[in-house]
Amino acid sequence: MLETIHPDSKKMTRLLNSESLVHLSTEVSIPNYDRQHIKHGIVHIGVGGFHRAHQALYTDDLFQNHGITSWGICGVGLLPQDKQMEKALRKQDFLYTLIERHYDQEKARVIGSLIDYLYAPENPGAVLEKMVSEDTKIVSLTITEGGYCYNEGTGEFDSSHPYVKHDLENPQHPIGVFGFLVEALHQRCKKGVPPFTILSCDNLQSNGDLTKKMVISFAQLRDCSLSQWISKQVTFPNCMVDRITPMTTDEDKSVVLEKWGIQDEWPVIAESFNQWVIEDRFCNGRPPWDLVGVQMTGDVLPYEKMKIRLLNASHSAATYLAYLDGYDYFYKAISDPLYREYLGRMMNEEITPLLPAVPGIDLTEYKKTLLERFGNPSVKDHLNRICMDGSSKMPKFILPSIQEHLQQGNTPRLLSLAVAGWFRFLSAENEKGETIPINDPMAEILVEKAKAGKEHPSSLLGITEIFGELLPNSQSFVDSLTRDLESLYQKGARATLQEALNQ
Repeated sequence: MLETIHPDSKKMTRLLNSESLVHLSTEVSIPNYDRQHIKHGIVHIGVGGFHRAHQALYTDDLFQNHGITSWGICGVGLLPQDKQMEKALRKQDFLYTLIERHYDQEKARVIGSLIDYLYAPENPGAVLEKMVSEDTKIVSLTITEGGYCYNEGTGEFDSSHPYVKHDLENPQHPIGVFGFLVEALHQRCKKGVPPFTILSCDNLQSNGDLTKKMVISFAQLRDCSLSQWISKQVTFPNCMVDRITPMTTDEDKSVVLEKWGIQDEWPVIAESFNQWVIEDRFCNGRPPWDLVGVQMTGDVLPYEKMKIRLLNASHSAATYLAYLDGYDYFYKAISDPLYREYLGRMMNEEITPLLPAVPGIDLTEYKKTLLERFGNPSVKDHLNRICMDGSSKMPKFILPSIQEHLQQGNTPRLLSLAVAGWFRFLSAENEKGETIPINDPMAEILVEKAKAGKEHPSSLLGITEIFGELLPNSQSFVDSLTRDLESLYQKGARATLQEALNQ
C-alpha cells in the first residue's frame, strides 16, 4: 500500500484499494458492505464518468442501504482508449472516488458496486462468457449517441460500419457492441438460458426502442430465426438519465489527493443533481432501484423528450457560440447575461410549446433549475467536451424541434442560430484565426464541407445522414441559417447572438 505524508499537514494519503478503505478520512463515505459477497448481475458496456456517477451510484446505494447482494456490475471496455480505464480500476480493486459538487459544497464517496472489468480487445471470449452466464440478468450501455450505428437521415441501421461488417463475418469473435450482444444472446438461446434485458442509458429519445431496432436489424443480417427470438424474448426498456458529469482532469485528481487524502487514478466529478426514470420492462428481473430514488414508470417518453429537448439541446445550442466567443467552460458562458437570456428564451419560446405534459414535473421550475445547474462553478464542464460529436448530438437534441416547427409552418429563430453556430465552428478556425480541434467521427467530411460552403449552408445541409430531406428543402430554414452564418463570419458570435435576441 502506498502511503505518503503531506509535508504541510501531516495528513496521510493512500492509494485507493480494498485494503486502504478503512484508513481513509472519516469525512469520506466508504462501502459499508462486504464486497466479497456481492454477486454480479449486470454487465455494463462503456464504463465512463457518467456510468460511474449514475447507474453505479444507484446500485451502490442499494448495497449500502438495503442489504442487496445480487446486482454487482462487471464493466466492459470495447474501444482502445478503454484500456487505460481497465488498468486504473483493476489497480484499485475496481473502487473509485465520486466527488459531488454544488457551488461551494463538496462531498466525497467511494463507490464499490463495480466488482470487475473486462477489456474486450484482449479477451473477447471472457466478455462473451460473462454475458452468457446465467448470473447476468441485464446488459446496460453507455456507448455515446454515436455508438448505435444509426443513420439519422434514413432512420435505419448502418450496416456499412466496419465493426458491423467484421462481426457479421466473424460472429464468434466480435469487436463491436452489437456483435457481442447478439452472439451472447445466440449462445444463451442455444443453451436454454433465459435472455438478459438490454438497457440503454444514453441520451437518446426512446433509447430502448432505438436499441431494439438496431440489435434486431443486426441479428436479421445474421440469422432471421435468431432475430425473431430476440424480438419476442428480450426487453429493451426506455429510460431517461440526467446528471452533468464533466471529464476528469489532472486538477481533479490533485484535489482528491490533497483534500481527501485519496490517490485515485480516475475519480469522477459530478453535480449534486441526479435523476433516472426507467420504463419498468425487464425480462429477467431487475434491481429494486425504486428503493433508492429511481422512478419506475410505464411511459418514459415525456421525461425523455423534456430532458433531451431542454437540457441537452441547451448544452449544444450555447456551446458552439460560446466557444467562438472565447469561453472555455460552460458555467462561465451561462454566467454571461447574454447567453442566459438566449437559453431562457429558446427554452420558453421555441421548445416548451412542443413538449407534452410531464407527470410530476413543473416545467417552469425545471427550466429554472437547469439554468442554476448550468451556472454551477464547481462543476467545470469544458466546452471541448460538449462540442464533441456534434454530428450525433445535433440530430437528436436540436433538429427534431426545428422539424416540428417547420411542420407547423414556423421557423424557430433561436434554434436555427444554434445550427449556424455549429456550422461556423466546423470551419475549424475561431474568430481569431486559431485552429479549432474538431472531435467528431465525421470530422473530415464536416470540416471539408464547412470550409467549402463557408457562409452558405447548402454544402453541410447536403449530408443526408444528418439532415434528411425536410431541413435542406425548407427555404425559410435555409434563409435563416444563411443569414446567421453570414453574420457569424462577418460580425462574430456575440454580435450575432445579440441581434437575434433583439429581433
